[in-house]
Amino acid sequence: MGLITGVVAFFYHLPQIYKWLFKPYYILSTLMSTAFLILRKCPGLCENLNTEREDRNPCDFDWREVEILMFLGAIVMMKNRRAITIEQHAGNLFMFSKVANVILFFRLDIRLGILYFLLCIAFVMTCKPPLYMGPEYIKYFSEKTIDEELNHDTRVTWIVEFYANWAPECQSFAPVFADLSLKYNCTGLRFGKIDAGRYGEVAQKYKVSTSPLAKQLPSLVLFQSGREVMRRPMVDNKFRAVSWTFSEENIIREFNLNELFEASKKIKKGRGVKGEDQNPSLPDEGSEERQPEPDTPAESKKDQ
Repeated sequence: MGLITGVVAFFYHLPQIYKWLFKPYYILSTLMSTAFLILRKCPGLCENLNTEREDRNPCDFDWREVEILMFLGAIVMMKNRRAITIEQHAGNLFMFSKVANVILFFRLDIRLGILYFLLCIAFVMTCKPPLYMGPEYIKYFSEKTIDEELNHDTRVTWIVEFYANWAPECQSFAPVFADLSLKYNCTGLRFGKIDAGRYGEVAQKYKVSTSPLAKQLPSLVLFQSGREVMRRPMVDNKFRAVSWTFSEENIIREFNLNELFEASKKIKKGRGVKGEDQNPSLPDEGSEERQPEPDTPAESKKDQ
């Protein structure tokens, strides 16, 4: 039954797999992750490699290499238990595969190990995971607009994500947050994002640490009447984030999105504070908010 479920899930996500598989970042990551396998198994290359096999066959794995690969598989399976999106699954696989490749190459030949390690550094510095560019209904704040928008209409509830483009967790969470914005955006419930890595003063004001050690990115903060009501993940007394899974189900449950949506969609447009836009659920012209694609509804189907 588990095998059937896995096969069905694979074919269900097949269009999405094709969508990101042919991007340069993933092509290069796949080559980097399978470099040792290609070198060890490719005829014409493997004949000159060292081996500890009793039969002295240089084109097959020795027992130490098998142990390392089995350990790699176990680590990836453990890490992927908490992965949500296909990008997170692939990211864990690529990262630990490269670590295993470094060990395998150093064990095979220190010169190959140094070369591969330098290639990994160059790859990390020059190749970044592609940013999410799909449909969404999210307003992108700057340091000058966030306070103005949060206090523009006290009836509107905002769910704001503090993120940084350099954080893999934020990149993996982007499609999840975008999907939530398409489902739950309405007149009284809005979704926003601000780049905490770029606007450090804003992050400091709202007590979101951008340090990788704090693990506070991404952070979701719920604002009502311009004031913070709750956030996830929570922060302990050492200013480190309490472990929390950024899945769609967790966010809906923790933020009571279904109840919040039902209450928020009853708010009528054009009755906010003085000077309020008469159509607040639509993006402001010239704002930083991304426009949905032409074939994508601007509001949730629940709101129609």
